[in-house]
This record gives sequence, structure tokens and C-alpha cells, in this order.
Amino acid sequence: MPRIVAHLDMDAFFAAIEERDNPALRDVPLVVGADPKQGQGRGVVSTANYKAREYGIHSALPISRAWRLSEAARKRGQPAVVFLRVDMRKYAQVSQRIMEMLRRFAPHIEQASIDEAYLDLNFTGSYEQAEALCRRIKEAIRAAEGLTASIGIGPNKLIAKIASGVRKPDGLTVVRENEAEEFLAPLPVRAIPGIGPKTEEWLAKRGIRLVKDLKRYPPEDLRALLGKRGIDLYEKARGLDESPIEEFSEPKSIGEQETFDRDTLDPMVLGGRLKAMCQGVAARLVEEGAVRFRTVVLTVRFADFKTVSRSHTLQEPTDSAKVLELEALKLLLPFLDARGNPKSKLIRLLGVRVEKLDRSSGVESVGALR
Repeated sequence: MPRIVAHLDMDAFFAAIEERDNPALRDVPLVVGADPKQGQGRGVVSTANYKAREYGIHSALPISRAWRLSEAARKRGQPAVVFLRVDMRKYAQVSQRIMEMLRRFAPHIEQASIDEAYLDLNFTGSYEQAEALCRRIKEAIRAAEGLTASIGIGPNKLIAKIASGVRKPDGLTVVRENEAEEFLAPLPVRAIPGIGPKTEEWLAKRGIRLVKDLKRYPPEDLRALLGKRGIDLYEKARGLDESPIEEFSEPKSIGEQETFDRDTLDPMVLGGRLKAMCQGVAARLVEEGAVRFRTVVLTVRFADFKTVSRSHTLQEPTDSAKVLELEALKLLLPFLDARGNPKSKLIRLLGVRVEKLDRSSGVESVGALR
């Protein structure tokens, strides 16, 4: 029997919660994200509601660009965008309630993000029954939280995820196994998860703009062009995906980053902010259950938006916050002089994360991170 998988994606989640809690926001373009500071703000858009999207504003867009698009709309006589700061505590509480609700409908779910989840619906026995169940899920979320969700149903996670996005908001799309390739063929290659703007541009230069264009290439040609990733795209273009529903996934990395109000190369400012981020990462390691790490990664984004990362892997795992701070500082120092920053460019963003996590240390290590 073929698999039946659903992907649930909350519609404009952060913005929808704010609209629900403040009815005055329901009829205006709304952006949740960083403070735009009259067009001088740093950071990005977290969520834009559908009215704001009509202005060309979308998630991950620089908040300064979102402000300029809002101003352009205002000058055309359209409503200006309302900008709100992120209230992650509130959104996480709503997310938790929704995920608990999903577990009452399906025995196996995988939370993919704060507003997304995969559901294993094999137990329903048919696509018809799966569709009926998903309609009940959508109604339950609307009744309990006053929010809408879009759901895709397919033979695997790949098809389900793509299907959930084709009829937003408040959509429900079913793609059966024998319909998967036909469903994918006319879509832009960007619809395939994992293909970002750079890969999309690279493929377009070779005449590959739609999924059906990608299907014309045999696997050996795609491997020659893209290495192992080429084989992955060959399979995805045919709707193939064997990845399982994972009810719990260990974090592969834990990190924090900060975009500064002003670009800087001041060692005291950068060192102080880096230390604070390391302390934040250390606290999250404790929350995750005294996790040890082996690799420290530093990310630096310069004022010209060039972004570079450097990493160091320790010989043995550690749970020491002091080691984390020391290794992160050692990675930062070359960017403060000609070794890593020969043009003395100012720094816009710093980030630090730990990888190669290990939970085997036990509870006795908790104190080391305090």
C-alpha cells in the first residue's frame, strides 16, 4: 500500500496571530519582524500577511527594503504597512497547542518548524479518508485558535509539502501517487525544497526553469553538473522521496546571531556581543539536556553583505562555556585585522553556533555550562 503523508503549514502564522489578537490589524498590510526604524533598520521580515505580500514583501526580505516598499505603496495612495516586533513567546505557545491538537488526530507527527508539521496518515487507509480527516483538523484549529492552515496530502513528504503551498491560504490539496509527476512538471524548479535563488539562477542559465525541464536530464548528466545533489534532484523531479516521518529529531546545531544597529569594527563591542551570544548558546545547551559539542562555527557578515564562516573542531566533545567563548573569540580575531579583513570592512552581523552535538555526557556535566 502506498504511503499517505500530510504536510500542514499555518497561514502567515505570526501575522495571523497578531490579527487575531487585534482585530484592527485584520484589514491592513502587516509585517512582523525587525524594527524598520524609518528605513534604517537592520534585520529581516519574519512574516508578512497576504495584503503586505501584494506589495512584494515576503519573509527574509531585509526590513529596510520592506519599509521602502511600504512607502512606495503609501505614495500611490495605498495603506502603509503596519510593522510589529516578533513576540516569539506568544507564537511558541500557540504552536505548542496546535501540535498537541495534531497528536490527537494522528498517531505519528513530525514538527518541522514552529508552524509546520508532517502527519503519517497511513492509518486512514485511503486518500478519501485522509482528506476528510484533514478537513476536520483545519476546522478544529480554526475553532480553537481562530487561525487557518493549508494542508497538502501526497505519497511522501516532498509532494505533501509542495502541495500544501499551492492553494494558500486555507487550502487543501490532494496529490495521489500516480499524479505526482504530472503535478510537479509545470512548477518552477524553485518549488522543489532545497533549491534556493542561487541554484535557481544557475539552472536557468542552462535552460532549466521548470521541473519538466529538469526531467529531461539523465542522472549521469545531473551528477556531472551538481555532484551527489544532482541525483537528489533527479529523484525529486520525479516525485520520489523515501524520507520517514521522524517524531523527534535531535538538533544538529544550536546557535545565535545578531545584526547590529550600526556596522562596527570595535573589538570591545564585537567581543562583548560575541560573549553574550556564547552565553545564550550555553544556556540552550543546558535546556536541551546537557549537550556537549565538538565544533564551534563563527559567521561574520560585513557591511557589504559578504558573509563568511569559520569553524574549529575540538579533539574531544566538551560542555564548557569557557571553551566555547575562547574558541569563538579565536575565530573572530582574524577578522579584526588584515588576516581575515584586509580592507578593514565594518561588520554588520555576528553569529556563533555549535555542531557535532553529543548527549552522552549525562547530568553531571550541567554545572560546567553555568
